[in-house]
Amino acid sequence: MRLRLVRDDTKIDFFARSRLWLGISLVMMVVAFGSFMLQGLNYGIDFQGGTSIRTQSEVPVDVAAYRDVLAPLNLGDVSIAEVFDPSFDANQHVAMVRIQAQEGDERIATETIDAIQTALQTIDPAITFPSVESVGPKVSGELINTAVLAVSLAVCAILLYVWMRFEWQFAVGAVLALLHDVLLTIGIFSELQIKFDLAIIAALLTIVGYSINDTVIVFDRVRENLRKYKQMDLKEVLNLSINETLSRTLMTSGTTMLALFALFVLGGDVIRGFVFAMMWGVVIGTYSSIFVASAILLVLGVKRDWSKKDINAGTRYGHLDS
Repeated sequence: MRLRLVRDDTKIDFFARSRLWLGISLVMMVVAFGSFMLQGLNYGIDFQGGTSIRTQSEVPVDVAAYRDVLAPLNLGDVSIAEVFDPSFDANQHVAMVRIQAQEGDERIATETIDAIQTALQTIDPAITFPSVESVGPKVSGELINTAVLAVSLAVCAILLYVWMRFEWQFAVGAVLALLHDVLLTIGIFSELQIKFDLAIIAALLTIVGYSINDTVIVFDRVRENLRKYKQMDLKEVLNLSINETLSRTLMTSGTTMLALFALFVLGGDVIRGFVFAMMWGVVIGTYSSIFVASAILLVLGVKRDWSKKDINAGTRYGHLDS
């Protein structure tokens, strides 16, 4: 007995409302872009520059009291936020104190950190600083440029790979779906103002890889079925191919989400932003592989050239049990 998430004779029509799905995707992309332009991103210390201090205390965090004792130090823009986590003990109270980059300094001076700790000790003498991270303005600017370059090069490399492996229509559909995934991920971080740091860039690159893997598996089955059913309409071929790979898609996405959900609940606040990005990426990547990449392929059409038989067509994932 083998576990099957969908029946062998599943015949879901994924393209009955293909224009609706593309319209929804377009609206979400416009909203995401608009949010990014109007609100921007809540950049973490990696991109904004400055110092991030994680405090731990047995006394409940009082943001106003923290701000009052730090005001005389003239540190400039200071952001204080309490950190909540179900894994914390009842008497474990954690806060993040973010201080803007000091002019002329690549990192905050040790004397300044000591002054901050002394000031906060007036609230709780037992307060500790489990971690202190500093990034200078110059370094943070370089990190932003490097992050943009990394994501751009990844998308271009994938475009080249898919173009070489498939026809150009497949490549266009795959890359537009990737851009859809990246833009919506950036958009959700902008809309919810979740901290955006280097860990999220790592998540973006992982999402790109996950999404293209799912898309290539579907496209490989599409190309195999195009050669197998030469007279079948392209829409029917796409529906058949997606239904055949649906079990694999649900199994992969489902098991990945189970692991990510466990990390989101139990992994702590340090990696929660990364895990949230991955969970969102799995959902949106699976959606785009079916309703964006394949729908774009349906719009562009595929020229069937049967003058040459490609012995490698459809064999890479042809052994998968759908």
